[in-house]
Amino acid sequence: MSNPKSIQPAVHFTANYLINPMNPVTVNLIGAGSTGSRVLTTLAETDHTLRALAHPGLQVQVFDPGVVREPNLGKQRFAASETGLEKCVARINNINRWFGTDWKAFPFKYAQSTLNRMENEGAANIFITCVDSLPARLEIAELLRRMQNPYMEQRYRPYYWMDYGNSRYTGQVILSTVGEIVQPQSDIYRTVPVLPFMTDEFADLLATAEMTDDTPSCSHREAVDKQDLFINGALAQFGATMLLHLFRKMMTKNRGVFVNLSELETRSLKVG
Repeated sequence: MSNPKSIQPAVHFTANYLINPMNPVTVNLIGAGSTGSRVLTTLAETDHTLRALAHPGLQVQVFDPGVVREPNLGKQRFAASETGLEKCVARINNINRWFGTDWKAFPFKYAQSTLNRMENEGAANIFITCVDSLPARLEIAELLRRMQNPYMEQRYRPYYWMDYGNSRYTGQVILSTVGEIVQPQSDIYRTVPVLPFMTDEFADLLATAEMTDDTPSCSHREAVDKQDLFINGALAQFGATMLLHLFRKMMTKNRGVFVNLSELETRSLKVG
């Protein structure tokens, strides 16, 4: 006979602090380019929605050392008048004016060498990475492992890592927990306290993506020849939906999604 527990649907219940925080949930967005510039807009929309529902909302910090170039226009969320400005500063200023937020921009790489001088060494409740290299992901994964401290002030304790990645027509968003998230007892669901790191579970996928051409584009035409015009926006919307479900549904049955715009296909990655 089958074990009744084994046929229960697997779910992950959201860390309780995110549901009932005393302060806005802190978010580190790492990367403000093709995907990150769009993800920032979805975070502002999520923050507005949460506040309308009597939740404290989000407090976001964006890290990116890049500068707006002409090929970025049209594919990334920058205006021609912002050419030459630091990407994260331009996007944060735009978001703060539009939504009335007080979010912060840090125009440098998120790395151990640059975090020691920051409050709580750059920790946050949620990490969102929109980077294009395997070494960058591996470094962030190592930093998150070092931050696992149950005694850390809850406002800065890392709970989740959401990673975005894409190639020309395909991409994925993967949600991970930073350590174990305490789960409630359930007679209906099989609760899953740990969602594995992207860097542990999909090392082969990341290595393949690393082999693609990542040289800077010299024109908008060259940029869209390298990447589908809408792959980054599609991923941003899926990731935003996953994040909002964590807050509103207080649990999730999905911990990721794979998108293929060439075939107009999506495949969810289930919990458990």
